[in-house]
Amino acid sequence: MESLKYVHWQDDELFIGHFVDYPDYLTQGKSLEELKENLESLYNDLTSGEISYIKKVDELKLRVTSYE
Repeated sequence: MESLKYVHWQDDELFIGHFVDYPDYLTQGKSLEELKENLESLYNDLTSGEISYIKKVDELKLRVTSYE
């Protein structure tokens, strides 16, 4: 089983959320449980290869050279 961090908030009667790694792709639910189900479905869509040009947040580790 894989796990991903997600961000969520409640806006009136809806719970809205997105994965930290995919902040441009939001989903919603009427409950936190429904939001989690929709996030799982969204993740399957994002990783299926059917959606082209998916934006993703990543991290680059740099080797810094000192010139002293």
